[in-house]
Amino acid sequence: MDPNRSRALIALAVLFSINTVNFFDRQVLGAVTEPLRRDWGLTDTQLGGLGTAFVLLYAVAGLPFGRMADLWNRRFLLALGLLVWSALTSLSGISRGFWSLFALRMGVGIGEAACAPAATSLIGDLFRPHERGRALSVFMLGLPAGLALSYLISGALAQHFGWRTAFIAAGIPGFFLAGLILLIKEPQRGCAETTGVGAAHRPGSPYWIILSIPTMGWIIASGALHNFNMYAISYFLPAFLTRYHGMSIQNAGVIAGLLIGMVGALGTLLGGWIGDAAKLRRPNGRLLAACLAIAASVPLSLFALRQPPGAIAAFTLIQAAASLMMYIYYPIVYATIQDLLEPSLRGTGMAVYFLAMYALGAAFGPVATGWLSDHFAATAAWNTGIHQPVHGSMIEPFRALGLLRAMYVIPVLSAILAGVLFAGSKTVALDVGRLNAWLRNGRAE
Repeated sequence: MDPNRSRALIALAVLFSINTVNFFDRQVLGAVTEPLRRDWGLTDTQLGGLGTAFVLLYAVAGLPFGRMADLWNRRFLLALGLLVWSALTSLSGISRGFWSLFALRMGVGIGEAACAPAATSLIGDLFRPHERGRALSVFMLGLPAGLALSYLISGALAQHFGWRTAFIAAGIPGFFLAGLILLIKEPQRGCAETTGVGAAHRPGSPYWIILSIPTMGWIIASGALHNFNMYAISYFLPAFLTRYHGMSIQNAGVIAGLLIGMVGALGTLLGGWIGDAAKLRRPNGRLLAACLAIAASVPLSLFALRQPPGAIAAFTLIQAAASLMMYIYYPIVYATIQDLLEPSLRGTGMAVYFLAMYALGAAFGPVATGWLSDHFAATAAWNTGIHQPVHGSMIEPFRALGLLRAMYVIPVLSAILAGVLFAGSKTVALDVGRLNAWLRNGRAE
């Protein structure tokens, strides 16, 4: 095998491992939602707020980290981020109340913001354009793998040893990976291109160049919608299985791990292969494939939520199909961003996309779903004749129904998302053509 090819594959394996730890640490909170809520007497809105604290700092910190990824050594940036978020994840296990955990989760968000811009920029220089969808799908396997492992391991640790142990254990692997990434050779920027453009980019502000590309606008909007849904699911799926379907915390973690891990991994891999194949057939094939997949998830999500309490097998089967379609989105859109931007702007482009995806989407997914859950639970209590402010143990019997009704927001937003992706498919060919013309001629068209 070509030594350069071998080095690229080894680097991809390390980046996949880092991304797995990234999402593992991020998801510990969702895996231990119920014991944490009961221990501290929190509402669903407060639980969602903990997720929002992480997401907002993650989104804002991503912008400077995106520029650093385009200007600094990306391996060092990744190692530094790993050390920060791993340490703060473990420290979350000794937090003494809501606000101390809130602050630590914000710090975890800052550390993890270094991961995606630096890692995807590295992949853009390690693999040629027609291979990037598949390479990014392997990297993005870390998302479902990390979430699944977190549900399985953190859920089991929380049930047997308490939720604090789950946080402490989650931070340990990152310290080893921080050393491992430093052994990878930093590739030259633009080395996978045939144009020799290197570190050059089109004239003007990097942010203006990115935001002036019509397809990037549609992709940014799609990211906000999709991450609202994915974070709502990841934070509240174990709680939904526990409350509505009567499962134990550990068994709910197993089902959530199956739906988000194994099925999500398959969807992510399929997305990479389908996206690359679709792009070979037509210039806008990637975004059309993502549009069709998200559209297919809408009726499946609705049908899954319509299953009665205790119908765990039916819910799992139908939701698995919906999750498969939803995970196809990630490698397709990430590869499209690489197609739309020159090598020296890819880290910044991912940071801009992540800012909108998290600040406008993921930041609201947990807290808005939690607020809707509390609202619908209170409404259900009122409708049964409890005509007074309801809280604590008074509202507990209605929390399952409240969360069920809140989760109907997911298929509604997915329907809108499919339309946004279709709009992006109408502009992507022209935008990629403009970039390729500039790359060939060395000047803006």
